[in-house]
Amino acid sequence: MDEQNVTRITTIHLLGFQTHQIISCWIFFFLLLIYCVSLCGNLLIIILVIYSKSLHSPMYFFLSQLAVSDILLATDVLPNTLHTLLLKETIIAFSDCITQFFFFAVYILLTMMSYDRYLAICKPLHYTLIMNFHLCWIIIVLCWILGILLTLIYTITILKLQFCGPNVIDHYICDLDPILQLSCSDVAIVKQKLRLLGAFTLVIPFIVIIVSYIYIIITILQIPSIIGKQKAFSTCSSHLIVVCTYFASLVCVYVVPRRESANIFKLLSLLYTAGYQI
Repeated sequence: MDEQNVTRITTIHLLGFQTHQIISCWIFFFLLLIYCVSLCGNLLIIILVIYSKSLHSPMYFFLSQLAVSDILLATDVLPNTLHTLLLKETIIAFSDCITQFFFFAVYILLTMMSYDRYLAICKPLHYTLIMNFHLCWIIIVLCWILGILLTLIYTITILKLQFCGPNVIDHYICDLDPILQLSCSDVAIVKQKLRLLGAFTLVIPFIVIIVSYIYIIITILQIPSIIGKQKAFSTCSSHLIVVCTYFASLVCVYVVPRRESANIFKLLSLLYTAGYQI
């Protein structure tokens, strides 16, 4: 297509949830509650980890970084979602729509946290020697850099496409597939590349987490006392719940082929973006 004859879209029209007003109101207040609780809870975690000396350990350091990523993820998506629900539909700039692809690489941090739990339970005598704060900072910096690089690959790939209309998305956020449907370029190969990249960056962390927890479970079962088993399991149970919730919702939304209605897909996306904050 001749680029000179292409009218590029500059705004995106989000339709939101096309449901009854009462249902939209319930969803709005539910998301607003989640957003407020998420912000307050994660800010409290960050403050406690910073100012409480008893929490100056690698586990709580990683937890504070997860809290930071939760705040970024919630602030990246939920305010615009609330705005869309309030007005039933909304119009945002195309550039603002693209920025919603950032901060979706929390699973890298979750993978590093599983490795931390592996060392704490399976290698307790060497834990403090291996997992020092110098290594913790290196891991965190690498996590953020890798996460930003992955989202940049998605964003740059999308920006290289031509978008000439229509500019209407039947969604409440600028998700990947709805955005690609607006392109007047051939997106078949792009979809395959992005899905392969997504599957690759999802499978590797998932395998690392699974292997880590296999060793953790084997080690816990070898502990003779019940109290010792309970104490060891309590150190990783919350992380395991978060991992299961995050990866299960991620697979449902972005990996499993969709044959359901648009509203079902929106609800699955809602589970991934908002439900993860719970």
